[in-house]
Amino acid sequence: MIAVLKLGTTEKQIESLRQWIESQGLKVHLSKGEFQTIIGLVGDTSKIDEELLGSLDIVESVKRISEPFKSANRKFHPDDTIVKVGDTSVGGNIFSVMAGPCSVESEEQVIEIAKAVKAAGATMLRGGAFKPRTSPYDFQGLKAEGIEYLIEAKKETGLPIVTEIMNAAHLPLFEEVDVIQVGARNMQNFELLKELGRIQKPILLKRGLCATVKEWLMSAEYIMAGGNENVILCERGIRSFDSQYTRNVLDLSVVPVLHELTHLPVIVDPSHATGSARLVKPMALAAAACGADGLMIEVHNDPKNALCDGAQSLTPEQFSDVMGSVRHIIGK
Repeated sequence: MIAVLKLGTTEKQIESLRQWIESQGLKVHLSKGEFQTIIGLVGDTSKIDEELLGSLDIVESVKRISEPFKSANRKFHPDDTIVKVGDTSVGGNIFSVMAGPCSVESEEQVIEIAKAVKAAGATMLRGGAFKPRTSPYDFQGLKAEGIEYLIEAKKETGLPIVTEIMNAAHLPLFEEVDVIQVGARNMQNFELLKELGRIQKPILLKRGLCATVKEWLMSAEYIMAGGNENVILCERGIRSFDSQYTRNVLDLSVVPVLHELTHLPVIVDPSHATGSARLVKPMALAAAACGADGLMIEVHNDPKNALCDGAQSLTPEQFSDVMGSVRHIIGK
């Protein structure tokens, strides 16, 4: 349920209404836009008399929301959310590009790549320290050591860093990480999501391999229900019946759909979706054209010898070419 407040409502009146709603055992989500203030009621709203709420002097209208995701719902928060990340941000009029190696292999490697992607226009450095792999015999990442190398690359370049978490017990290692990524396999790891809801750090939430839009937004809701509203959604492809030519199906139609349903920023990962470096550029351009707020692209200085996902990684030169084309699409 949401209550749209009348223009001219004072802070004192808003606080009074907030206290009354919370006294009914509900949580309050307050959204102040340029022209409108909306109070979202989260919880069992059946105990609230809709007509009584609507009759208050400061209330313009009351609407019930049928979707199970509340905090992530655009009806609760009409204006786009802009997630602050260091000196940059995701959402709004800023097109964000997170680029770097699938897996951090050494300090020299990640610093070299960080300098290259920054020069080409990347706004953040992505790199895997903890790597969830299908086979237990594949390279699992450098873990804590990998995070230290990312931090060194951040010091060298000033780029905020993005890396994946697999276990809530590892959170102390992520103190200096700017954006914590939740991978596709952990999208519905609800205990992990709850823990991430208790911290005030941006969370990049990737879509699960077989997740519906509703399931994806409900996972975002887990984080936001804990009090952390700094959530970025990432489309990275969904599993289909045909894996011969592309690894997954990159569902770009979900970008405008999400912009209708939620106020959260939406970025696209064409690297994991296609699994092929030659397909990254056309899909990155398509993502920019359909309204994505940014991209996540894998870049490696020596893809043929990469320890993880070299086939989908661009060279720094290829990444620079992609960035030049993307700027034509977004007009910057």
